[in-house]
Amino acid sequence: MTSPASELIELLSLERLEDNLFRGQSRDIGTKYVFGGQVLGQALSAAQATMTEPRAAHSLHAYFLRAGDIEHPIVYDVDRTRDGGSFSVRRVSAIQHGKVIFFCAASFQEAEAGAEHQLSMPEVPRPEDLEPAPAIPPEKLALLPTKVQRWLDRQGPFEFRHVYPRDELHPPKRPPYQQVWFRLSSPVGDGPELHRALLAYASDFHLLGTATFPHGISYYQPNVAMASLDHALWFHRPFRADEWLLYSLDSPSAQGARGMARGLVFDRAGRLVASTAQEGLIRVAPSQVPA
Repeated sequence: MTSPASELIELLSLERLEDNLFRGQSRDIGTKYVFGGQVLGQALSAAQATMTEPRAAHSLHAYFLRAGDIEHPIVYDVDRTRDGGSFSVRRVSAIQHGKVIFFCAASFQEAEAGAEHQLSMPEVPRPEDLEPAPAIPPEKLALLPTKVQRWLDRQGPFEFRHVYPRDELHPPKRPPYQQVWFRLSSPVGDGPELHRALLAYASDFHLLGTATFPHGISYYQPNVAMASLDHALWFHRPFRADEWLLYSLDSPSAQGARGMARGLVFDRAGRLVASTAQEGLIRVAPSQVPA
């Protein structure tokens, strides 16, 4: 039996149709549409596959345009926009049913020394000192919509341990920040391209949800609709996705049915290895807005 981690690696391993054209399969993980992290990881994989120089991705800026169809593959069309002396840029369009559902620009750089500084990692408990999230009792799970049941009941490729756990089915109002330790559930190879694609996939978890904390709502509630609108990801330092990483998240604003969230990713040694930012749609049915 294949593990969830190996299934994810297979999902990020695209079929090459032409020099700049790739096809990726979709996976139903319990979301209504294709999970945004899947498209982020596959798009970055496609961009990395067109690099002919030893340059590493350092940033990715993306927009989600249409909901992805879980039942059909996605074609990734890569434009080799620029190959300069030190930097390269790739633009990737994700296409489904003849329409662009997502596009991004990714920038790559040759290794280069320079000035360094970083923000310090928050002081939080170590992941081994935190309990894994408890399973939802079957009688409560049975009351939820089928898709939500599958999402909550699945064994995903990443393990998450929340520093400040929250009951997502009955969420309290809390300040808009959280810290989450995460790692791939099985060890994988050393290729840095794979670990960057895996982090791109994982970076879509918990990010927009942080913007719901002050309002006492969550994605699991039937009157709440949420969707990613854009996503930015910066890679700062080498890391491994199969070793514990701390995702430190906050949301500076929510307005106009949109929420904005930011994240810093640290390794266990306290090195800042990546940063994220995302704005997403957050709609609550007017007749059911929590008091």
